[in-house]
Parts: sequence; C-alpha cells; structure tokens
Amino acid sequence: MRDKISQLFCLQKNAINNNSTDSRGHNVSSKATSNGTMCANGSFGTEGPEATETDSSGTGRMRKPLERNGSTQNDTVHLERRLGLFSGVALIVGTMIGSGIFVSPSGLLVRTGSVGVSFIIWLACGLLSLLGALAYAELGTMNTSSGAEWAYFMDAYGPAPAFLFSWVSTLVLKPSQMAIICLSFAQYAVEAFVTECDPPGGVVKMVALVAIVMILFVNCYSVNLGMAVQNVFTAAKLVAVIIVICGGTWKLFEGNTQHLSNAFNGPMPNIGAIATAFYTGLWAYDGWNNLNYVTEEIKNPSKNLPRSIIIGIPLVTLCYALINISYLAAMSAQEMIESEAVAVTFGNRILGALAWLMPLSVTVSTFGSANGTLFAAGRLCFAASREGHLLDILSYVHVRRLTPAPGLIFHSLIASAMVLHGTIDSLIDFFSFTAWIFYGGAMLALIVMRYTKPNHPRPYKVPIIIPVLVLVISVYLVAAPIFETPRIEYLYALLFIFAGLIFYVPFVKLGMTPRFMNKVTLFFQLLLEVVPTSSMAMFE
Repeated sequence: MRDKISQLFCLQKNAINNNSTDSRGHNVSSKATSNGTMCANGSFGTEGPEATETDSSGTGRMRKPLERNGSTQNDTVHLERRLGLFSGVALIVGTMIGSGIFVSPSGLLVRTGSVGVSFIIWLACGLLSLLGALAYAELGTMNTSSGAEWAYFMDAYGPAPAFLFSWVSTLVLKPSQMAIICLSFAQYAVEAFVTECDPPGGVVKMVALVAIVMILFVNCYSVNLGMAVQNVFTAAKLVAVIIVICGGTWKLFEGNTQHLSNAFNGPMPNIGAIATAFYTGLWAYDGWNNLNYVTEEIKNPSKNLPRSIIIGIPLVTLCYALINISYLAAMSAQEMIESEAVAVTFGNRILGALAWLMPLSVTVSTFGSANGTLFAAGRLCFAASREGHLLDILSYVHVRRLTPAPGLIFHSLIASAMVLHGTIDSLIDFFSFTAWIFYGGAMLALIVMRYTKPNHPRPYKVPIIIPVLVLVISVYLVAAPIFETPRIEYLYALLFIFAGLIFYVPFVKLGMTPRFMNKVTLFFQLLLEVVPTSSMAMFE
C-alpha cells in the first residue's frame, strides 16, 4: 500500500533536502521508508511541545507553530494565497447575505412586537458585527494562520480551550450553519414550482442534500473555482437586493408609509426577549468572521483583512436596513409575521409577472452563502487537525488541486445529517447561543494578549473599548435567555461543549492512538488522493 501511495503522490522527480519545514514552521527530519518515500502518521496528533509553546519572557512574541510564511516554488504542499481584496469582500458579503434576511424579519418582529424596536435591533446587530469583526481583524493580523478562534484560543489560553472550540465548531456550529442555509435554499427553490400548497418536507430535504453535494464538488475541485462561484453569486445577490430596495422605494414614493408611521406602537419587550431577538438578527449577520478562517490564503492579510471587513460589513448593514424598510412599504408587520416567505410575498405584490425573480434571487443568495460557509469551515478542520486536535486525515490537502478535501467532505457529511433530522428554527437557536460563547471568548483572548504579548507586532489595532464592549454584550446574549426563559437545550449545549474533554485528555493530552488509525489514514489517502502539508518525498 505504501508503494501505491509513493507512486500516487510523486509530484516531480527532484530530490529535496532531508531536513525540511513542516506545516507549522518547524524544521523536521524527513522519515523515509525503504523505497524513499515519506509516510505520515494517521492518528490523532499528540500535544507536543510546539502545541503548548508560549512566550513568558514578556517580549510578546506569538507561538511560531501557528504561523506560516509565504510559500516558495519548492515548498511543501500547502494552501496558496489566492484571495485578494475583492474576493475577501465577496466572501464576507456573500456569506452574510444568505437566508437570514429572508427568514429572520418575521421572527424578529414576533420577538420584539414592534417595528421600531426590530429596526433598531437590525442596526444594532450590524454595529455589533462590525465591532466584533474589527477586533477579529487585530487578531487575524497578529496571527495570520487559518482557523480563526481556534488559533487565537491556542495563543491566549492554550490547547484545551482551543480543542473545545474545534470540537463544537466542527461537529455542530459550522455544519448546522450550512444545514440551515441549504434548507432555506431548498425551501425557496421548491416553492417556485409548488404554488398551491406547502412544499413537501421530503422534497425540500432532498434538494438541500443536492445543494450540499454541488457545493462540495466546487470547493474540492479548485480554490479558484470556489471563489469564482462566490464572486459571481455575491454580485447576483446584490442585484437581487437592489431589486427589493428599488421596489420598496417605488412604493414609498406612492405614499405607502402607513406601516412605518407608528413604528413604536406596542409594549416594549423584556430583557430576555431582546436577547433572543438579537439571536434572530445576528443569525442574519453571521459570517462576519469567516474571512479569519482563511487568512493563510489571503494576499497581504495585514491590509486586505481589515479593509475587507470595513467595506463588507457596513455594506451588508445598509442593505439589511433598506430591505426591511422596503418590506414594510409593501406589507404590514402582521402580514410579514404570517408570511413564511417574506421575500416571495413581497415579490408577488410588487413585481407582478416578474414575481418569480424573488424565489430565484433567494436561491441564488442562499447558495452563495452556503458556498462561502463550507469554504471557511474546511479551513477550520484543516488548521485544527494540523495541530493534532482532530484526525490527521482532516488536515491533508489534495495532491494536485491543493484543496483541503477531507475537511470539506467531513463537514458536508455532518451538515447532510442535520438536514435530514433538523428544522431551521431549532438549529438557529442552538447555533446562536453556542456561537456567542466562543465569540466572547475571542474578545477575551484579545484583551488577555494585550497584557501577555504587549510587544507583538499588530499591523492593525483597535481601541481596547471595542473588545470589552463586545465581550460584555456576548455575556448578556448568553446569560439573558438562561435567566429569563430557562430551557433544557441551553444545558445540553454547555454539556456538549465540555464533553469534548472526554476526547481531549486521552487522544490529545496523553497522545493515545488507536492501532487501526494508520490503516484508515492510508486508505483515505489513496481514495481521496490527499497528502499531509508536511514535506513529501520527491524522487529522482
């Protein structure tokens, strides 16, 4: 089997030095087999000294294992820097504008009971997302490795909290996010052909699964193709947003302002209701941190990362505000609440014979958002597995296409399972509660590293009040629903997070490795044509 792998993974016939640089920046000695090939361990990685290396000297230097310098022509197999400013903005905007603005408006109105309060929360969610993303920009320019929160937790807290994040994100957060978006895509796509009744649940789930397979193929085939799809679909969804805004503006010019005139009628929502309303609104904004997952693939990340954030998130906030005004120019708040597809109802009232454009626009929007979500999720798997926190095979890269195919496939399988067994509402609530625990943890990590690593270069630096403010809001968003409306699901979420320690202690901390893992890894290497990002042998 090793002979087959050596033949499959022989990229060129140039010899390399016995000492080479592995994916985490360390010099390692190449371990060759009898036929001159290198083999990779197929187990959970152990928590070696590089995983816990910190700087206690006060110089503020970051851990080198998470950094990777620019590649050279003869470097090891790795992810290449291919994303420029336009692609960065497209990834943020394309991921954020997905199903949320088409699913969330009615839910937000239900939870606030007021048009005015819901509009304020929409704007507040945009501001909170921008502040959080600016703090992430500082973290991302300090440490330009992929993995976002996982990399920052490693630097601030050490391997155990980072493992818990990768555990929850890989098994729940990222797959559930993709499942929600693909279910929304399928629901709108099927509704275009079923007009007289609700779309059948089984058909909706089958269409969602087909969408996942298509997106998986695109992202496994080529990074350039994945970003091309993202760019095209982002442009298309912005056109759809412009259509909605123009339709709403036309209705306002006709004098349809009655639904906006008494915006603050009704009782004020309580503290718990505001927090859950924020969950609904923030779901529509989720994706603001996705660019941090792919920093190893951004050209000049110290400049393009913050620039993409500063351009992308205000653009999304402006679009959301104008879309909500447009909705209310065409229908009342009660009609929005009763409509299961607000955008489709809007199209039927405004566009007439062209009403079919709205379901098409929503499907385009959600497909592009799902594509960006999987693009980022695969990089989290790649980064965490490379450090030994997940199965080693998940950190491997396709030998020719240089895409993290195993991580992408793994996420897609879990998302498919969630599509088959979950509903949109239940997935959104669980996702929002759990995600903001880790968003708050990232803000705390930035504050901690201001003191533990004060002298580390920060190409982009935010005022300390920004991470403090976002941290306080994160604590509120997590705690308020628990005290206001206690639900057993919140306890399940917390238990699931800490259940990761059951796997962390034996497989990462103690380095235990099941005997069959080597054979499993070798099998998937042959099946998927993937290799580790550490040096491969080259033959003469």
